[in-house]
Amino acid sequence: MNNHARFTAFRWRSDQQWEGYVFLLPSLIGLFVFSLLPVLFSLGISLHEWDLLTPPVFVGLKNFRNLFTQDLIFSEVAANTVFFCVAIVPLQMALSLLLALALTRRLPGAPLFRAIYYMPVVTTIVAAAMIFQWVFDRNYGLFSSVVWGVGSWLNAPLAPPDWFNNGFWARWAVVILTLWKNSGFTTVIFMAGLQAIPRVLYEAAAIDGAGRWQSFRHVTLPMLSPTIFFLAIILIIGAFQLFGESYVMTGGGPGYATMTVVQYIYQSAFSYFRMGKGAALSWVLFVAIFALTLAQWQLQRKWVHYESNT
Repeated sequence: MNNHARFTAFRWRSDQQWEGYVFLLPSLIGLFVFSLLPVLFSLGISLHEWDLLTPPVFVGLKNFRNLFTQDLIFSEVAANTVFFCVAIVPLQMALSLLLALALTRRLPGAPLFRAIYYMPVVTTIVAAAMIFQWVFDRNYGLFSSVVWGVGSWLNAPLAPPDWFNNGFWARWAVVILTLWKNSGFTTVIFMAGLQAIPRVLYEAAAIDGAGRWQSFRHVTLPMLSPTIFFLAIILIIGAFQLFGESYVMTGGGPGYATMTVVQYIYQSAFSYFRMGKGAALSWVLFVAIFALTLAQWQLQRKWVHYESNT
């Protein structure tokens, strides 16, 4: 069989288009059954009061109205979620960029340090949160031991913060744990972005007399803007979905000081069996994340610089 005959035998024919859909059918069925159908079902549940034991009662938009008019806990956990987003995203971006700049240099032991910084990413959140419970323990924790040791050395009465009984310090304990757990991922992404920057741009900047700071400001940051845009979306979505860190380490306390919207959804639906309220909370969270992502997508046209446009 010559090449022309072989091509004719295997060329695409319009009457065979259904075969492609047959191969896609298992994935489409899984997407519909395990993703689309539960999402639509949760939207229906949000319009009902349902405790899983008695038949659901249709209440319309009552669950949504109560969240914004009567539920004081919702306003507090929403404020906590916004705080974690504002605190975690910029700090994680800055810390990861500094680590990426250091690890991309040809220094002895750099591959070892790359592995060390990435190890927390593959650590389970339960194990990490339990370790940090001990680190921040006021009486026996590692941090408290360091503070007392420094106070003894300085002959000064230094007292460590009461991390888990003070709302301010409890929030920052969650922030520190999250930074330790997730910074390795963003560091790897930044390293990939840094390695993709053409060296000729730095050479041209050096010829023009640019120093390190000027090269970083006018070459590195603009060329990293697509990476920063990607990570900003991913980190903001992750911050709004924060759950395991506060649930395991602080239990949402003291009071509701570290409880997030996702933890409140879990508590409403699976602790108090108020499925309608939990579904309504989920849709409010979805709308907030979708709106922020859409706003970022619109604003990226003003500050994200792609190489093809430069």
